[in-house]
Amino acid sequence: MHSLFRGLRALWHVSRVPRWLGTGVAIGFLVPYTIWLDHAVRSRFDDLSWQVPSRVYARPLELSPGLPLSAEALLLELAAARYVEAADAALPGTFQRQGAGFIIARRAFVYLDGRERERRVRFEISGNRVTRLADADSGAALDAVRLEPARIATLYGALQEDRRVVSLGAVPPLLVAGLQAVEDRDFKHHHGIDLSAVARAAWANLAAGQVVQGGSTLTQQLVKNLFLDRGRTATRKFNEALLALLIEARYDKRRILEAYVNEIFLGQQGGQAVHGFAAASEFYFGRDLASLGPAEIALLVGMVRGPSLYDPRRNPEAALKRRNSVLGQFRDTGLLDPAAHAAALRQPLGTAARARVARDRYPAFLELVRRQLQQEYPEAVLASAGLSVHTTLAPAAQAFGERAITTALADLGRQAGGIEAALVVTGAQDGEVRAMIGSREVDAPGFNRALDAVRPIGSLVKPFVNLVALAQPQRYSLATLLDDVPVDVPQRDGSRWQPKNDDGQVHGQVLLVDALVRSWNLATVNLGQRIGVERVRGFLESFRLGRPINPNPSMLLGAVELAPYEVAGLYQYLAADGHAVPLRAVRGVLDDKGRPLARYAVKPGSGDYTTAARLVTWAMQKVTVDGTARAISAAGLGWLNAAGKTGTSDTQRDSWFAGFTGDMLAVAWLGRDDNKPTGLFGSTGALRVWINLARNLPTAPLVVPQDGIERVWIDPGSGKRSDSACAGARELPFAAGYGPREEEHCPLDHLRQFFGVGD
Repeated sequence: MHSLFRGLRALWHVSRVPRWLGTGVAIGFLVPYTIWLDHAVRSRFDDLSWQVPSRVYARPLELSPGLPLSAEALLLELAAARYVEAADAALPGTFQRQGAGFIIARRAFVYLDGRERERRVRFEISGNRVTRLADADSGAALDAVRLEPARIATLYGALQEDRRVVSLGAVPPLLVAGLQAVEDRDFKHHHGIDLSAVARAAWANLAAGQVVQGGSTLTQQLVKNLFLDRGRTATRKFNEALLALLIEARYDKRRILEAYVNEIFLGQQGGQAVHGFAAASEFYFGRDLASLGPAEIALLVGMVRGPSLYDPRRNPEAALKRRNSVLGQFRDTGLLDPAAHAAALRQPLGTAARARVARDRYPAFLELVRRQLQQEYPEAVLASAGLSVHTTLAPAAQAFGERAITTALADLGRQAGGIEAALVVTGAQDGEVRAMIGSREVDAPGFNRALDAVRPIGSLVKPFVNLVALAQPQRYSLATLLDDVPVDVPQRDGSRWQPKNDDGQVHGQVLLVDALVRSWNLATVNLGQRIGVERVRGFLESFRLGRPINPNPSMLLGAVELAPYEVAGLYQYLAADGHAVPLRAVRGVLDDKGRPLARYAVKPGSGDYTTAARLVTWAMQKVTVDGTARAISAAGLGWLNAAGKTGTSDTQRDSWFAGFTGDMLAVAWLGRDDNKPTGLFGSTGALRVWINLARNLPTAPLVVPQDGIERVWIDPGSGKRSDSACAGARELPFAAGYGPREEEHCPLDHLRQFFGVGD
């Protein structure tokens, strides 16, 4: 026995060698490894930040009595801003329709000039106009109300993560408490890991025969999101526990919770991951996190366990069951009383089924936004600085513009094969780009023809040839007689330039106004040569289009290559009553705290040729009545008093139309990328797009100011002053003080003189 004891003691002494060796090795590894992990934790948490994408917004809809607006346009605007129809429009982000009347519960939001609170408004739409705008709760009449802008895109960095960082104080208390009640009831007491929770979860899973409960603490879940991959190895679980202990040792519970609510993964759309409860609130409900009720909060908390499993878009039944289970836990822990619990259970999932991440819905417009922003912000800043970019896009105008192109091409039938399209819509007075489409595939990314398809503009140049002439009222007026006769101009290469009228006719002496309305080439060339080709070229170059202007006489007939966006810049001058107004797509930018970084105000030019612009606009109104764009009046749109001009390049390669009303300018182009003929004139192609747009987009009729204008009856054969009673006499506008003084007596005057009858 004694010998056996001695043998065992010897064995004990021998076995201590590897045990002490193993302990030494473990300490030698674990201590520096823990120090290294601690450094990683501190590096991440001490300056906790995320790559937050910048968000791009449309312009806010400004409701006011008299605003041109149809019910269809309003519904498009509300859909873009993710409003949903509700019986009482009680919750922010909902609306109620009662015939011509609407109640809208506006969300709170931050705009360029400050924060707007939640508000319910009531109004009616009658005759495509807003009427009787009032506060829905007090009944007080309102002069104007701004609805929050729709989020139209997200500018992501390399991580493709959609996130909105919020402080813990901005999170609803029910969400903070409910998250702990469901995911980690001992959060306030444990030190990163909770062995009792692990044991409870193991027992529950064993009893159920499947995984029904997890044992990870909120801290461990945060570690998974911040530091680790999705593997299930023993090494990963060891790292998870050690990191959780280090975080709890270094930081207080509030800091950990704030990191959690901003980091947790809660959904996916394509390549974009949704992180944090604030982004998830917008993603699933289209609402600010602070506005969520118990039912919505319970759904988000329930999704922590499995965002894909409980995705209300894909698995609405599972999502509803999980939400109700979470609501039960809210009740059991005293977070909801029985009445609130019952009310929450009755609520449907709501808008969750329409969840989406807004990104590049309007590729052509967003390309313009990027180009304007890149003048001041590097691409990396735009993608990761959490900026709020407020643009000028009007969702209804964009939707109607897309429809206008699709309908016009469909109406062309087989003739539309291979034909591409572009459309630019702006505010007539302010130059704000309300819509932009760069392809017949209206929402497809790629070559942006609105910005980059540089094509001959044809007769679209003629109003500016006439404007240069009319800017000299002592020499030219709408009643000036022009020679519509053959033109033969020698070229530098020895050839002859011999343009023709589109109708193949020569019309002799014609009034300047008729040459513009009928788009007669020969009269226009003769006018341009009289005033000087270089003078016209200089005027066009004053718009700083960024490309050279053809110095040859062919420029007078549109041998000038511009993109649709640049054409819109030219016509903006006329639409804005003879003031140079730069086009803009961005109104301003807010930083990640909602503070203004930049605002881009409109600075119109002085208006040196306002009177001449009004005369040209008046003539262009005649174009839409009985000129090359008379299809506008034939379509029942004569009440708009629109001004416009058709354009067709050589051999019908490009079809153009530019036209404006009282508050809308639109430039449409149809053509082929291979530059082959389309078989379309401006009046048979692009004009159709414009008409389709004007039929649907509410707008105001054009009223040309009459300041600086006088009206005189003239004889069209001579351009001299006449009498309204004379056969064929026409009343034309003139620059005040420059109407014709010499009179052309008609036979009626001779009869008056013969019989001695006075005026």
